[in-house]
Amino acid sequence: MKYLNPAKTLLLSATALFTLSCSNDDNGPVNEEEVITTVTTTLTGGGQVITLTSRDLDGDGPNAPTITVSGNLTANTTYAGEVSFLNETQTPAEDITVEVEEEGVDHQVFYQLPAALGTITYTDLDLNGKPIGLTFTLTTANAGTGNLTVTLRHLPNKSASGVAAGDITNAGGATDALVTYPVTVN
Repeated sequence: MKYLNPAKTLLLSATALFTLSCSNDDNGPVNEEEVITTVTTTLTGGGQVITLTSRDLDGDGPNAPTITVSGNLTANTTYAGEVSFLNETQTPAEDITVEVEEEGVDHQVFYQLPAALGTITYTDLDLNGKPIGLTFTLTTANAGTGNLTVTLRHLPNKSASGVAAGDITNAGGATDALVTYPVTVN
């Protein structure tokens, strides 16, 4: 006969009680977290189309994401940018970008790039006039190398200091996706 460890039993009971006490049935359906396996950032400008992709088909599994960058950026050039989010564990792949756009007031994409490489400006807004970040412009500066980090946040505080300008520091919220691409500006 198997006996449960008393500490384990207490932990399981507390977890079940916490889960039940956090139910939010009175406020309507709660959105489950989406699975995002693939983030693609496309930059078009200077006669180029640069595609940056992070694909992680096993999620939190043992394999690291596959990161690809189709080319180098050109210095002192303005690129029109867009980002998309897919769940490729389903067939056909589910386009999470549609949900992010529909629920724009609850989402924001943040872009972090060393200032020496360029600046990023949002070009899309939610119903409250705050950025979503699915489209943007990237204006490159001088030649160099660094990383472009793309972060999708759910329920950020879009009114916090600097958030509307793309500063993730005070955003809060939950990270739905975070990828880092190596970039080179020539």
